[in-house]
Amino acid sequence: MPKREDYISWDEYFMGVAVLSSMRSKDPNTQVGACIVNSEKKIVGVGYNGLPLGCDDDQAPWEREGEWLDTKYPYVCHAELNAILNSISNNLKGCTLYVGLFPCNECAKAIIQSGIKEVIYLSDKYADTDNTKASKWMFDRTGVTYRKLVYKHPSITLSF
Repeated sequence: MPKREDYISWDEYFMGVAVLSSMRSKDPNTQVGACIVNSEKKIVGVGYNGLPLGCDDDQAPWEREGEWLDTKYPYVCHAELNAILNSISNNLKGCTLYVGLFPCNECAKAIIQSGIKEVIYLSDKYADTDNTKASKWMFDRTGVTYRKLVYKHPSITLSF
C-alpha cells in the first residue's frame, strides 16, 4: 500500500500550531498565535496575544479606540514576543517564526535581536501602516526573510 498523499506540509503543520495557540487569546477583536521552530523542525516556543502574567484579563480594557490607557494597546503582549519569552531554548539563532499576522515594528525588533532568521505569516492586512513598513525595513536590512504561507489545505479540522 502506498503512503498517504494528503498529509499537511511542515509549514502547514507549524502554522496550524500557531493558529491553535491563537485560540487561547482573550482579545475580542484580534487573536494571533506564534510558533518558533528550530532547524531540526522542533518547536521551541509558542505564544499568543494576551496580558502579561499576573494581570487579570477580566479587569483589563479591550477597547480599540479611546484614550490610550483605556484601550488594550498598552497592556497586550503580542504573540511573537510571548513565543520568544516562552521559548524553551536560550538560543533562537536561525529559527523560523510562524505567525498569523505580519509582525509589528516592536516585535520585529525582538525577532531580530533573538536571532530568528525567517518569518512565515498568514495575513499582512496592515501592510500599508508605518509599523509594518518599519518591520520590513528592519528585516530587509538584517537578513530576516519573510514570506506569506502558501498552503495546499485551506483548513484543518480538529476533532476531540
